[in-house]
Amino acid sequence: MAATNRLGCYSDPADHYSHRVRLVLAEKGVSVDILDVEAGQCPVKLAEVNPYATVPTLVDRDLALYEPSVILEYLEERYPHPPLLPVYPVARANTRLLVYRIQRDWCSLADRILDQRTAEPERVQARKELRESLIGVSPIFVEKPYFMSDEISLVDCCLLPILWRLPRLGIELPRAAKPLLDYMERNFAREAFQASLSAVERDMR
Repeated sequence: MAATNRLGCYSDPADHYSHRVRLVLAEKGVSVDILDVEAGQCPVKLAEVNPYATVPTLVDRDLALYEPSVILEYLEERYPHPPLLPVYPVARANTRLLVYRIQRDWCSLADRILDQRTAEPERVQARKELRESLIGVSPIFVEKPYFMSDEISLVDCCLLPILWRLPRLGIELPRAAKPLLDYMERNFAREAFQASLSAVERDMR
């Protein structure tokens, strides 16, 4: 990787945080070596560049980044086209706030469901909360093709990996959530989204 100066990304093929990084890379058309690291494994080279040995980890020559939000911000600055954040400061701040809310409200629930250490009653409750929350927000997808935006943004890149995993999370959305289901269908069909999928993720649906 160092010899070719190619970007490298250590990525768990089943992890939605790794998926969001791969999706941003695909949306921006960045040439990258995806280095699969399954849960519980840690290649020596990963431990050398990341003291926490976590994924996703992005390596760009002598730089190693290993926090998903930091990686996404770096990719946006390093590869500004096509932009995944709005131009104006207020709009950029609102986009970042939406990313934060997705993390706090939905990713945390998904993580609880997927964690094998979570007790079954707690998993059932988290599944119920996530399903109801997604159904409740569905109407906003009527107005714009992306999440409160006319253009794809980092918000979509964080949300779509969670929505792709709904079958694995044991969640089925009703017909009443049609605007959200339509959003999912449109965006799952995007070339960049399809390119972002690992073999493991393709088997999730």
